[in-house]
This record gives sequence, structure tokens and C-alpha cells, in this order.
Amino acid sequence: MSLKKLPIGYSSLINMRQENCLYIDKSAFVKMLALKGKYYFLSRPRRFGKSVLIDTLHQAFIGNRTAFKDLYLENHWDWSIQYPVIRFGFSGVGGANSAELLDGMIRSILNDHAEQHDIEIPKEASHGLILEALIKKLFAKYKNQVVVLVDEYDKPILDVIEDEEKAIANREVLKNLYGTLKELDQYLKFVFLTGVSKFSKVSLFSGLNNLQDITLTPTYADICGYTQQDIETEFKDHLHSVDKQQLKKWYNGYNFSGTETQKVYNPFDILLFISNHFEYRSYWFETGSPSFLIKLLEKNRFYMPDFESLSLPESSLGDIDIHHIPFAVLAFQTGYFTIKDKTIDPSGRVWYTLSYPNQEVKISLTEQIAKLAVGPVEYSHHVQSIYKALSLLDFDQLKETIQSFFSSIPNDWYRNNDIAHYEGFYCSLVYSYFCAAAYEVIGEDVTNKGRIDLTIKAPNAIFIFEFKMKKDQDSAMGALSQIKNKKYADKYRCFKKPIYLIGMLFDAEEKNLMDFVWESFP
Repeated sequence: MSLKKLPIGYSSLINMRQENCLYIDKSAFVKMLALKGKYYFLSRPRRFGKSVLIDTLHQAFIGNRTAFKDLYLENHWDWSIQYPVIRFGFSGVGGANSAELLDGMIRSILNDHAEQHDIEIPKEASHGLILEALIKKLFAKYKNQVVVLVDEYDKPILDVIEDEEKAIANREVLKNLYGTLKELDQYLKFVFLTGVSKFSKVSLFSGLNNLQDITLTPTYADICGYTQQDIETEFKDHLHSVDKQQLKKWYNGYNFSGTETQKVYNPFDILLFISNHFEYRSYWFETGSPSFLIKLLEKNRFYMPDFESLSLPESSLGDIDIHHIPFAVLAFQTGYFTIKDKTIDPSGRVWYTLSYPNQEVKISLTEQIAKLAVGPVEYSHHVQSIYKALSLLDFDQLKETIQSFFSSIPNDWYRNNDIAHYEGFYCSLVYSYFCAAAYEVIGEDVTNKGRIDLTIKAPNAIFIFEFKMKKDQDSAMGALSQIKNKKYADKYRCFKKPIYLIGMLFDAEEKNLMDFVWESFP
């Protein structure tokens, strides 16, 4: 039996069905959305299937029943009614680096729709007024309400997010476009916007504040992405020889509800993994650069082991603004963090705990930090030395590698700031290196006696680290004593592996590791 074609790069439901591509049926969500509401917003990371979802909605509302043959919607939709659809596809838009260019792109899209339906629209008016005229004339011509679909509504802003002036200018153009929709309620059947980030209603959606945000709604947690059941059933023939636990560790983990059972895989990772003969690589991460995220990280001096578990209230997780972009919120919205847990405090307020979704993202993001500090060549050399040192239990080499790493950091990193005096700086970079080296690293590792600065669970042993600054004491023995006095190693007795305790002392003046002691446990 021949395997179905992998839909790599496809965003058209029709093409996927006609070319016998493997398609995970999401059409039940179309019926659900149409029944339960009218105005929707959905945020998902890039390469997560948003464009296919938009096209699925499009084909349903124009009444293209053949596209849904053998799918859920084929027998659960009123195909006798067809709606005119206006669709904005910003996912493929490039070069909108000015408000004038963006305005021209929007006008071109509106003109294309007008020509397609043989409708006259004003040429000199604002694009908001043109959209209003187009919707009203479609309504009059077809005697039916209009559907508006917007794919990657925020891309023209995110493309220039590092230039605040351009980002604000593009935001105002889009604000005028989207704000038009609220006043046209009687002419609209359904409105659906997708994007990566959710900009606050005050800054962008003030004119469209009736959107129902389904980003974190459990009902729609797997509206995009592949579930574990999909992997084990629909992909059974493609992945029959693959270690499912390893696959899950690498690519599963995206959670948009806080419910453990609703985690999903990024489709792009799974498709490329199969296409590349089951080679584990950072397929999704490599399709985009987190440069702006890294700059926020540098600016705010985050303690990176905290990324294992960041707690935020639900109210702060949904919105960002061009003038204020919290690192953790942007990291979540762009897919570098995901929901690890969901709790409700005594007041009834919802809190989310965020962390890396999977091994791909954890390794790749921390690798970016490590390379940023010393460059790719030095980074590769250091990683190889770390592997060798931990594998051979060569602690002298481990000490030399860490010292070499800090010696390689350019002096510009320390200019006009006191970051060298911050213990978290050293711990964060050591943490980044070990994570990037693909070890199982636990930052701020909780025990019943306190928190371990860093734990590494390697194949051959457990390594427990404690960091200190020279201003606090004169040798690394103090760090080692803390590990022993608080009995941190007791947590790992049951692993039946050798355990090694390591104390490190850093000197802010030398900007390096000054003392290093270790001993085995018990």
C-alpha cells in the first residue's frame, strides 16, 4: 500500500485533497465555530496550520462540498447556502516595511475581490471605507451575509517590530481596516482572525472589541496541530518504526488549555521529520529567527533557569502592546514557551505556568544564547569539550571548558552595565550551554530543603551544581557545603546512578570562574 503524500508547504485544502495528501480532519471545528459565535480570534505560533484552517473555513462557507468528501463536515453542513467571502492573507505578504506599502497591499486585495465579483468600489477612499463598500455591495448582490477571514493579521506589525515607529504606523493602518467591521454587523455572517501575537484591544482592536478569543479555550486546544492520537493512527504507516517516546520528547508539548491530555505537535516538525528520514532536528525553530526575543532577553537580564517554570496570571498572557512587550508573553505567543500547568487561586483568578514546549525549542533557544555570547565556532568547540568532560567524568576539563567559555565573551557585553556582578548571569550562561548540549537540565531544581541551582541528568550520572560570587565567600567550598548541608543529593538516590556535587565560585572583577570543587556522593 502506497503512503499518502506529506502536505509540506500546502495551505490549500483543495490541493491537499486532490493530491491525496495526508490530512487531519479539522472540519468538525468549522461546524462548532459557526454554531457558537460570529466573531473570533485565534493565536497560534507560526507554521502551525493556521492558513489551512482559514482555507477550510473558506471552502465551507462558499459551499464547496467536494473539498470535504469523507470528512466530518460533508454530512454536517448546510450546503444549500453559499456565502460571499472576503479573505486577507497576510502570511505571504513581504516587504510591508512602511504604512504606504501596507496600504497599497490592502487596496490590491480589496480590488481583487471586487473584480472577482464584478463589483465597483471607490478608488480614492480609505481602505476602511473601501472594505465597507465592498461588504455592502456583496450583501446586496448575493442577498446573503458576508464572511471575512484574516490570516496572520499581525504579520505586517511583527515584520517591523524592532522599529517602533514603523510598527506603530502599520498598526494604525490595520486598526482602520479591522475597526470597520464592527459597524457592519448586520452585513456579516462570520469573522475569523488568526495571528501569532495578540496585540491589546486598546492598541489595535479598539474598533473591533467584540472578538471572542479562543486561543486558550480547551474546546479549541487542538484546532491546529497534531494530537498524540493523530500520531498513533493517521501517521501510523509513516511512523511505524519510530520510537514514539523520543518523538514526543522532541516535538510534542504545545499546550493551549493547561490540560495535560490536550498537548499537540507542531505539524511542520512532524512532516519534516518524516521527510528527512526520521532525523531529529530543529525544523520549526530554524524557519524563523527569535532575534527580537533575544534582544528582550539581553535587555531584561532574565535568570534563564527560571524558564523551566514561569508563573503568570491569565490577564497578562493574552495581550501585548508595541510600547510594552513582556518577554514571557511574547515567548508564549510566538511558540518558544507553552503552558505547563494551570491553577486557580483562592480569589478565582487563573494562573498559567509557562515553560519550553519540548526538547527542540529548549535546545535551540538556549543554543542561540550560548552562540550569542561567544560565536558559533567557539560554541561548537565548547560543547564538544563539555560532552567529553561529563562522559569521562573529567572535572578538570569541565572547569577549563567553562573558564574558556567566559574568557571568550567579548568585553562589549560588560560595557556600561554591572552584569558581571550578577550571580544569575553566570548561572544563566552555564545553564544555556548545558541545555544546548542536549542534556536534561533542571534549573532551580526543587527539593524539600531548598532549590538546587542546576541539576544535570546525564546518561552516566547525576550532576548537582551550586553557584556563588566571590563577594559572598572566598572559595567554592561554601557552595559545595550548601549542597551537602541541605542534602540536595537525596532527591536522586533512587536513580541508582553515580551522583557528583559541584561548587563554583565566580569573580566579577575577573568575569570568570575562579574556583571549582567537586566530590562524589555519598
